[in-house]
Amino acid sequence: MKKVVIAVDSFKGTMSSIEVCTFIETGFKSILPELETVKVPIADGGEGTVDAFLAALGGEKIKVRVKDPLFREIESFYGILPDQKTAVIEMAAASGRPLVEGEKNPCLTSTYGTGELIIDALNRGCNKLIIGIGGSATNDGGIGMAAALGVKFLDEAGNSISLNGEGLAQLRRIDTSEKDTRIDHCQVLVACDVDNPLYGENGAAYIFAPQKGADQAMVEDLDQNLQNYAAVLHKDLGLSVQEIPGTGAAGGLGAGLVAFTPAELKPGIEIILDAVEFSAVIADADMIITGEGKIDGQSLRGKVPIGIADRAKDSGVPVIAIVGDVGEGLEAIYQRGITAVFSTNRVAVPFTEARLRAKEDLVATSESIARLLKIAGW
Repeated sequence: MKKVVIAVDSFKGTMSSIEVCTFIETGFKSILPELETVKVPIADGGEGTVDAFLAALGGEKIKVRVKDPLFREIESFYGILPDQKTAVIEMAAASGRPLVEGEKNPCLTSTYGTGELIIDALNRGCNKLIIGIGGSATNDGGIGMAAALGVKFLDEAGNSISLNGEGLAQLRRIDTSEKDTRIDHCQVLVACDVDNPLYGENGAAYIFAPQKGADQAMVEDLDQNLQNYAAVLHKDLGLSVQEIPGTGAAGGLGAGLVAFTPAELKPGIEIILDAVEFSAVIADADMIITGEGKIDGQSLRGKVPIGIADRAKDSGVPVIAIVGDVGEGLEAIYQRGITAVFSTNRVAVPFTEARLRAKEDLVATSESIARLLKIAGW
């Protein structure tokens, strides 16, 4: 009996990673019913990270009331894995863009709710935190998160500043004397899929703030504010965050986590593959199916299919990518270890139309690949 491991990212805007894995399995088994399949839902640190971990490893989803990016109370969540000591937190559940749809403003949004999720996990006895920081609505350098942990951010007169990107302009002093020290005794793994610095032309404001609602003037102000933040971090904590790759992730939340927790920034794909012991899962596999919504040259920067291909190299197992769309740079994708790429977009229609038939097209594409394998003797 042949074994196929299905480890796929979500097709953003259409299907979660769990759904994608299930539809691929459906297509394959309709043609090869005896096939052994192992589903490993994958997320890169953004929306769906908690569900992917819980689907792969088991555990419990915890509901908790927190502040959204504009300090309104909402119901959010995180996951606790079966060991009861590991919490999986996706910052998007408290501080993500969908929570401020129609009112985006990275000058005003805060990561405070993400800090509240961390505090709840600490209160439940967790000492290992896996924090996904994709999909943020914020550009506050993580000061909201840190304030929820008890850190104080003060202006020239010693008053608390606004806990957002705009407030960083007034920051003059950081007081950690009342920080919750439980966090210092935790292992904190941060799923961070970008290597951008905190500020500058490749930093948090210039690269990511426009998609969060910033115009050019706001971008320039936010970048200046992050520079001020970095200077105060260096003065008060002796930390040079600008030199650490990934501190610009999630509007600088990467910097905040490094500064105020014992955080290690790692590619999200590496964290989840380690957690599910992926090398052992694929040791006796005959094929790996991976994929994402779109594959192109940008996928080389830590996206799921490339992370899967890197892990598969030592095992010699072929890796097939099923994707919604194929962009430029495919030759480099093949050079990294992807055996073949198949697009589910069987009819040339805009995304607004393609997304309505995405599930059917995914099943049909999987069936086509399975038919080819059947001819090959599977």
